[in-house]
Amino acid sequence: MHEALTPLREILAGMDRVAVAVSGGVDSLTLASLAHDVLGERAAMHHATSPAVPPSATQRTRELAAARGWRLEVFDAGEFADPRYRSNPVNRCFFCKINLYGAIAGRTTAQVLSGTNLDDLGEYRPGLDAALEYGVRHPFVEAGVTKAMVRRLAAGMGLGSVAELPAAPCLASRVETGIAIQAPVLAMIDAAERRLRAVLDPRTVRCRVRAGGVVVELDGDTLARLDPVRADALRTELAGLVAGAGLDAAVSFAPYRTGSAFLRPAS
Repeated sequence: MHEALTPLREILAGMDRVAVAVSGGVDSLTLASLAHDVLGERAAMHHATSPAVPPSATQRTRELAAARGWRLEVFDAGEFADPRYRSNPVNRCFFCKINLYGAIAGRTTAQVLSGTNLDDLGEYRPGLDAALEYGVRHPFVEAGVTKAMVRRLAAGMGLGSVAELPAAPCLASRVETGIAIQAPVLAMIDAAERRLRAVLDPRTVRCRVRAGGVVVELDGDTLARLDPVRADALRTELAGLVAGAGLDAAVSFAPYRTGSAFLRPAS
């Protein structure tokens, strides 16, 4: 038994009814599975769809819900109707999450839960401020669970490939701070990353939209084996996707850097 399982079960068992915000990533899917195991019908899962959520995440959530018998509600949280979100300020995530948690709170009186883990607290996460406004609880944080521990929990609970899902922030995180969030651009980002995963099988890929152009970031090993001829062919293919999204921007390749499209506030 994983060392975090007992305290997590105790935390969840102390709640009456819960509403788990499920993005489709390893953290929220693992928490949802555990909440269902502990609370049964008193646990409901809430998944928000939007242009910033890859369709693969929604499909993954629906499939796991069906396989495990979850109560699942899929809805539009409405952040794209919020001009504060679309303007993509440095605290864009606050406006995303304030819409998400507000939408969930409007559907249930249950305790809202997020899959935030201990590692997340070391990053600038304005979405946590939105969680505070709605009294959202973070069981992984309360139990001292890190990302690596979440993965071990997922594997131990029989969640299969979920345990190995790569980190996948929302598609809007690829757009440089200050550049307006547009649905066609997010669809282009998703299409570009899916294409690159299919042909290169990278460990990490991010398609960044910046003021200076579109930059495809790849992990070092994948970038090293990308020969010039293949790189030119892919660049031409991706340029077509970029133009189709209404952008006039050159495409380049670069090494992956965490959050490199995000301009943080001055400290």
